[in-house]
Order: sequence, then C-alpha cells, then structure tokens
Amino acid sequence: MVMDADFSHPPETVPRLMNELLNESDCVVVASRYISGGSIVGWPYKRVMISSVAAKIAQHGLGLSYVKDPISGFFAFPRHIIDNIRIESSGYKLLLEILVKAEGIRVKEIPYTFQDRKYGKSKLDFGVKIEYLKSVWYLYRYGRKSKDVTKDREEKHPSILFLSKAARFYTVGASGLLLNYVISLMFSKAFVFNFWYIYASTIRIILSITSNFLLNKIWTFEDRNFSAADTLKKFGLFSAVSAVGAVVQLMLLYFFVQSGFEYPLSLIIAVAVASVSNFILNKKWTFHEKIWG
Repeated sequence: MVMDADFSHPPETVPRLMNELLNESDCVVVASRYISGGSIVGWPYKRVMISSVAAKIAQHGLGLSYVKDPISGFFAFPRHIIDNIRIESSGYKLLLEILVKAEGIRVKEIPYTFQDRKYGKSKLDFGVKIEYLKSVWYLYRYGRKSKDVTKDREEKHPSILFLSKAARFYTVGASGLLLNYVISLMFSKAFVFNFWYIYASTIRIILSITSNFLLNKIWTFEDRNFSAADTLKKFGLFSAVSAVGAVVQLMLLYFFVQSGFEYPLSLIIAVAVASVSNFILNKKWTFHEKIWG
C-alpha cells in the first residue's frame, strides 16, 4: 500500500482499501478524489485546477480514461502485479507507471476525502511540474514501444493518436514561429529590406511551407515514403493547404494591423487561427489519415 505520511490521506480509509483488495486480489485499488463521494478539502482553487489538469493529461495522454484519479498517491495492490516490471517512479507517478506497464490489470476506485496536509510543506514547484510532464512523456513512449501498442490498440484509443499528432504538428509550428517571426521582422523593419509587412509575411510563408512540410512528414505523420513522386505529390497538397492557411493569415494580419493592433501581436494571432485548419486538412488530405485517430 502507498499513502502519504502527512495525514492528507486519512488512515481510516486503509481498512476499506484492504477489504477491496481481499475481495479482488488481481486488481489495483485506488483511493480516488474524483469519483462520486470523493472530494478535496483545504486546497486553494489554483491547486485543485493543477491537480485536475494533471489527471486529464494522464487520462488522455496515456489512455487511462477509465481511471478517474490516475495520479492518486493513495492505493494498494498485490505484489505479483509488479513482479515482472521495472519500477522507476515514486509517489503519485508510481501509480501511473503501474497502470501503464502492468498487463491485464483491473482497477477499482473507492472515494475518499483528501485534506490538505497537517504537517510539512508542499513540494509542488515548477521543477516538480516539469518532472511530471517528463514522466508522462516517458510512459507514453514506453507504451508506444510495448507489444500492447499495436494497430488494434491504436484503434481503441484514437484520442491518443489525435492528440499526439496535434501536439507534434503544433510543436513544428511553434518551433518555426520564432524563425518565421525573425525573418518577417528582417524584411519589414529595415534590418535587411524595408518591405511592406504584407510582402514580408508572404516571403515568410513561402519559406515556412517547405520547412514545415519536411518536419511534419518525417516527425508528425511518420511518413517514410521518400520516393520523388510521392514526396512531390504530398508537397503539392501540403502547399495547397498551406496556401489556404496563408490567405487566412494575410487577411487576419491585414485586418488586425489596420484595426490598430501591433504587428507582432497581429502576426501571432493570425498564425494561431490558421494553424487549426492546416492541421486538420493536412492530416486528412495530404497524409491520408483519419481525422480522429
């Protein structure tokens, strides 16, 4: 059994965990804050929101939607469940690792009331949040590489694939945004040429189409067909979709600038709006994937 020592986890709940485990000896019994009857007392709204977001990340990122409180630090399990897996986590991340790595386990959740610690000080800081995201990413990659992650599993969890592809697509866009922004400023602010901002943005868009296509083909959509015919065809489709996004970008950029917004802010808004349609259209038309999956 795993629980905190600061009385955030009420000891009177322990017998309930044990009784459930005795009744179902092949499952993980989780004390849950997020099922009917469970609650959190003493936390500020910000802390509750952080915990809720962390739980959602685990549910959707790791395919654990069937567990309401996958980051609970209060749970019990039979030892044989972890006999054949390597445990590399601790605390609330331990439950995530067991749920991802152990095969064929069942989960039973019982409600309890979490109360803010009576003693000690919270260790939740920026570093802990980063470590959590790193753990989720590691477990996601572990799941992708494990024998359970086959085509059948991908079909069972289309949300995981969709979110993964979207995250990669927007990472490509975000990484290119700084470069594109610098190029646009170089041409529009007389660093190199004193072009009208519309011309400068047109040049930026043309350069970004090529770099974004290559990154998305290789990384986002994991397309390994590098034949000249297929690559050129997909580049053409990608360019066509990007052209639609470019028109949207330019129209929004012109509208916001003419409305009195600063150029940098106008550029960011225009790119953000156009990127949504770019992702959906490229996923469906260019790389021939299901939209939801």
